[in-house]
Amino acid sequence: MTTPRVKTTKAFYRTGSTTWFASRHDQRFSYGLHIPSVHETTDTPLPLMVIQHGTGRTASQYRDAMAEFSERHGCVVLTPMFPAGIDDPEDLHNFKFIEYRGIRYDEQLLGIVAEAGERFHIDTERFLLQGFSGGGQFAHRFLYLHPDRLSGVSIGAPGRVTLIDPDREWWLGTKGFEQRFGAPLRLEDIRKVPVHMVVGAEDTETWEINNPGDSNWMDGADAVGRTRVERITALRDNYTELGIDVTLDIVPGVGHQGMGVLDAVRRFAERVLPRVV
Repeated sequence: MTTPRVKTTKAFYRTGSTTWFASRHDQRFSYGLHIPSVHETTDTPLPLMVIQHGTGRTASQYRDAMAEFSERHGCVVLTPMFPAGIDDPEDLHNFKFIEYRGIRYDEQLLGIVAEAGERFHIDTERFLLQGFSGGGQFAHRFLYLHPDRLSGVSIGAPGRVTLIDPDREWWLGTKGFEQRFGAPLRLEDIRKVPVHMVVGAEDTETWEINNPGDSNWMDGADAVGRTRVERITALRDNYTELGIDVTLDIVPGVGHQGMGVLDAVRRFAERVLPRVV
């Protein structure tokens, strides 16, 4: 019987599905990755897919669900972790709206991406960003700020959407965007990013997304629809009217289940990510 070669501890926990690393940018936040085996043999920087968790913080589950895809396509999967309860112990929603009590979550993510690029052989100039539910909220708002960093974006079932509309207050729309974030919304650059939207056809429960008085509510959030299906369709229509090319997948038989729409996400990722293996 042949004894398998034993890696060093450092090498073992930095290959395949890695351990979780504290972000050097801000150690309240962390990230895990799946590093495909081709990383050990290629000189080509590997493409990057970032999966942003939702309210349940199921980052490791998404990372593990995409591990086989990572190996088959030679792409690195990175999953940031933004814990609940930062500053306010009752808060669940901090990252979804980009800025929270002085924390810019877009900058936190970019810091993590840069750090991963220093640790591993990854092309971090542009990456595919995917998120479902709260992650879908983050993903489309990140697109508005950093289209130049994205090779594509997959927006999954956001409960609250931000239309590109200068007449609606943030976060219902983009009124005051430049004053809030210090940079204008660059529609021409957004039009260059492949956009995928996905939602389950049975994602029609409204108890979580129609909640006046909660910290993640604004009056008018339901003006574009009561369900996630209606709201993502309104977002698609808004983008289409502005000349943004969008593919919308409504997955039959699926409710509000991030794992249930991953096949549609994989098909989109296959289209926009270069294949190394």
